[in-house]
Amino acid sequence: MLNRLYIKNYALIENLDIQFDTGLNTITGETGAGKSIIMGALGLILGNRAEGKHFFRDDQKCVIEGFFKIDAYGLQDFFQDNELDYDAETIIRREISVDGKSRAFVNDSPVTLNILRLLGEQLIDIHSQHATLQLNTERFQLMVLDSVAKSQGILQDYKRNLSQYRRQQESLDRLREDIASTNAALDFNQFQFDELDQANLAEDEQEKLETELSQLENAEEIKRALLRVSHLLGEGEHSATFSLKESLQQLQSVERFMPPAEELAKRLQSVWIEVKDIADEVSANEQDVLMDEGRLVEVTERLSLLYSLQKKHRMDTVAELITLRDELERKILAVANQGEQLAALEEDVAKCLQALKQTGEHLHHARQQAVSNVECHVQEVLAEVGMPNAQLKIELSLLEVDKYKNTGADDVQFLFSANKGQPLQLIHRVASGGELSRVMLAVKSLVAETSALPTIIFDEIDTGISGEVALNVGEIMERLAGNMQVLAITHLPQIASKGQAHFKVFKQDQEEKTKTDIALLNKENRILEVAQMLSGANPGVSALQHAKELLER
Repeated sequence: MLNRLYIKNYALIENLDIQFDTGLNTITGETGAGKSIIMGALGLILGNRAEGKHFFRDDQKCVIEGFFKIDAYGLQDFFQDNELDYDAETIIRREISVDGKSRAFVNDSPVTLNILRLLGEQLIDIHSQHATLQLNTERFQLMVLDSVAKSQGILQDYKRNLSQYRRQQESLDRLREDIASTNAALDFNQFQFDELDQANLAEDEQEKLETELSQLENAEEIKRALLRVSHLLGEGEHSATFSLKESLQQLQSVERFMPPAEELAKRLQSVWIEVKDIADEVSANEQDVLMDEGRLVEVTERLSLLYSLQKKHRMDTVAELITLRDELERKILAVANQGEQLAALEEDVAKCLQALKQTGEHLHHARQQAVSNVECHVQEVLAEVGMPNAQLKIELSLLEVDKYKNTGADDVQFLFSANKGQPLQLIHRVASGGELSRVMLAVKSLVAETSALPTIIFDEIDTGISGEVALNVGEIMERLAGNMQVLAITHLPQIASKGQAHFKVFKQDQEEKTKTDIALLNKENRILEVAQMLSGANPGVSALQHAKELLER
């Protein structure tokens, strides 16, 4: 509920501070007095964009504040989800600086315009002549049925199930695409894997084979060199080991006469042992060197296979080929795993679809039960506002599950006929602006009885009505005010007289500026205002009496 609206330095407004009543507030004033300016300022704190600069004085910023009593409307989750401080009296402020930059705050916390709009939608419903276009939209029509059926909880369950079903279906579609892609490459992957697997790759094999190949290709030269070394080191009277052995014996023979000879003998013995070991090892290696043509062919063919695989797969090492083989194996095994995943996911999707279908049908039945209530209420109200022969028929059909929408499992149409004998047609095709406005009033009056909208504003929806019809429209607004706060901007005395609080918007000249102001009328001024609305600027006694009677009613 809007307790207070403060406007500073906006358009023709220098400074306004308006305290609203909890029931029906009527706002009147001459055309051009500034009622639309007040609505524009209110729109800014509800999240509308600031188009251009709107300053009464160009050297000061514009400030608009709305004070809302919100403790009865269950908005705590909204504040928590958007990290805002919750307060039973919430203050929304909008500031437009001299350079045109705009800032918005909720309880002094900066917010984006999107958050401001989302909050505003839950605080105030503005019903103008242009807003009747909502009546033609499926979203609004279903909202009306849900409000009357009190099926918002079912709708939330439906949306959760729909969201879950769509997520699971998207996962299933992606998996099927992956399987199709994997299957398309499966034969090729299998062929490549078999080729690499049959090669029995070992990570250090290539280096060993290359060394062995070098030995096999040069076996004769290697054997000849080793035989010569073996001869020089270990065989014959002039070999290294024979000479070292003889030298060792000579040193040992003089050890008792020459003490240093003992140390030299020890060192020479170590050299003799090492050379003898080398000679033995050279001899052993020489015996291992074979001139094996068969093995040479085998090693050459094996290396040729490894080089061929590396060239084919554009790799430099056997280790990279092994990594590729293992990756191909994982892809091949994944095909089998994907089959299991597909079966499990298809089962999940089927369960989600069944849950969605159940909630969709549940929501449809709840809405269907509300249809007759909406039709009857609208026709009763339309009869009150001068359309006794008007009919509203709501056609609600359950969609196939593959055509379910975010708004539910239903296709809805509002059919309308304003006059006796006129066939029912889609409401936007046959209803005039004035008729749409009255249908919307009837619908809003029903919604107000079944929902917790804090405030509704009727912005000059009384075009084209007068007399007793206008009085009935005023009475409907008065009834609405029993459930919610109502602000009605009107040019009709019959509606203005119904307000628990009556405000008059007017212009006044101040030095070189004209400014808009607003005043809460007392009883005497209210009689005068209603009388002027009835007869003009200088009302006579009858007009004053008529105004008094309207106010007393």
